[in-house]
Amino acid sequence: MTLEKMTPDLARKILAEADLICSAEKSVLAVRRVASEITAQLANANPLVLAVMGGAVVFTGQLLPQLVFPLDFDYLQVSRYRDDTTGGQLSWVVEPKSAVAGRCVLVVDDILDEGITLTEIRQRLFALGAAEVLTAVFADKQSDCSKPITADFVGITVPDCYVFGFGMDIKGAWRNLPAVYALKRE
Repeated sequence: MTLEKMTPDLARKILAEADLICSAEKSVLAVRRVASEITAQLANANPLVLAVMGGAVVFTGQLLPQLVFPLDFDYLQVSRYRDDTTGGQLSWVVEPKSAVAGRCVLVVDDILDEGITLTEIRQRLFALGAAEVLTAVFADKQSDCSKPITADFVGITVPDCYVFGFGMDIKGAWRNLPAVYALKRE
């Protein structure tokens, strides 16, 4: 689906017509549950946590304060969407500056859609010498297609449609929403 150039009025119209998928309250509870699961598995691992910018910023910002164990933090940036609603070729914008060799790495991302981006990130981290790579996503999109990767930690499951909010954008807009919405299908 291709949308016209995003304007504030268009962004408001999209939100007004969208379906609520996950409320702000349920989003908070999902982050709390994921933090508990990560803590149970990684509390003694001193992991390197890598946020996938910019989508993971909301999830990561709420997740990190709930991980009450020693960790190192860095980020990376890759993109397939470039402010569009369909994925294209993967582009590495920023690789992690922290050394990953020999480390347990936890990659935090906003959504596991087709799995292409997360698979590529995981492969790159192993190529850089990571001892273990685990993945945490806020949203896992249901799909009839087989994905090349499964997230180790999942906040919520969303239907197979375009979703936005809680870090996920629609043509650059609405990452800041505390809830998740589905784009109205035409």
